[in-house]
Amino acid sequence: MADRSSVRSRGMELLIAYHHNPSIQIRNQIVRLNVGLVRKIAHRVSHQCAEPYEDLEQIGYLGLIRAIERFDPTQGCAFSSFAVPYIRGEMLHFLRDKASTVRIPRRWRELQAQGQKVRESLTVSLGRPPKDIEIAQALDVSLCEWRESKLAHQNRTPLSLDATVAHQVDSTVTLGDTLLDTHYQTLQSLEEERQQLQGALNNLEEKTRWAIESVFFQEIPRKEVAQQIGVSPMTVTRRIKRGLGELMTLLKPSLAQVES
Repeated sequence: MADRSSVRSRGMELLIAYHHNPSIQIRNQIVRLNVGLVRKIAHRVSHQCAEPYEDLEQIGYLGLIRAIERFDPTQGCAFSSFAVPYIRGEMLHFLRDKASTVRIPRRWRELQAQGQKVRESLTVSLGRPPKDIEIAQALDVSLCEWRESKLAHQNRTPLSLDATVAHQVDSTVTLGDTLLDTHYQTLQSLEEERQQLQGALNNLEEKTRWAIESVFFQEIPRKEVAQQIGVSPMTVTRRIKRGLGELMTLLKPSLAQVES
């Protein structure tokens, strides 16, 4: 008990020292003092997945280092309680990143594992790769179910956008080339609308166009716009109202085309 208490005391001293003056040397000492914590969590997680314990342990040290860098000893919290979510979280992130993007039903995953063993066995006994029907019969499942599970297994990983889908005379077409760039389409649409609006504005009387651009585009107060063109604010309002009506008339063909 005394040894454990002295280890905790030593650990807190190092954490306080690291908090005031971070260094790799102090951090490594803290890591060595908490090796048991990382190993304990790695053992628990390894029993819940198929990843090797050694890989989880190494990933756990990354979480421990993150905890050391973020721990504030002035908050009165035990470091072990603070570090566990970081260590476990790093392992779970690792498992999530390695997991298949497409989740396959357990029945099909088990069928694939059994099918791989059957395929290897039949290849030896037959002297050639077995056909799907032969594998299905050995597994005592229908040909349809075996092929569905095999297809699901093949499609569990997404295709790269750089995957070639067609060949042309002097180049190849990738999957990414065939996908629509929605961001570019949006920008293109906005630019077309801007050009249509600018074309309609150019057809307005000069002072009316200037009043609309000043108030709506440059956000200049109508009173200031009135002073600049030598009219009353009411006149500016009337010009803007009339100009907006003219714009709607000029833009009607474009609006009708969009709606259709």
